[in-house]
Amino acid sequence: MNAQFDVEQILNKMAADLRTSLAARAISSARMIGIHTGGVWVAQRLHDMLGLEQPLGTRIGMHPRVNPSNLPFDVDDQHIILVDDVLHTGRTIRAALNEVFDYGRPASVMLAVLVERSGRELPIEASVVGTCLALGPNEHVKLTGPEPLELRVQESP
Repeated sequence: MNAQFDVEQILNKMAADLRTSLAARAISSARMIGIHTGGVWVAQRLHDMLGLEQPLGTRIGMHPRVNPSNLPFDVDDQHIILVDDVLHTGRTIRAALNEVFDYGRPASVMLAVLVERSGRELPIEASVVGTCLALGPNEHVKLTGPEPLELRVQESP
């Protein structure tokens, strides 16, 4: 299965869903953190679409290279939107949550993901999901970018 998706349409849906979720929770000010690398690309777009005033935070992924996490704001008592490109097993999100709590104690954390795919190993659920995919064991999804952002499902070699 080789499939391609309209990432702009998915991002527009996510931004609308985030606005609705924030309004339903009466959250007027939120901080956003993107997980390297694809999650940062998605977060930057959502951050701009939502017009968030605080700078975007970034968090290194599961296998850090050189770039450290950068949280240019205090997380204590703040409403955090954690953004990743693909939610698969849940391990990356768990690691990101652990690090956010190393910086302080947020009032709440919402998870927003571009793609939620099958194969969860941990009980982690996104508040906002761009699209859901049920993939076979030989399939994977990849976001490339940052310009343009392209999402593809491909067979593993």
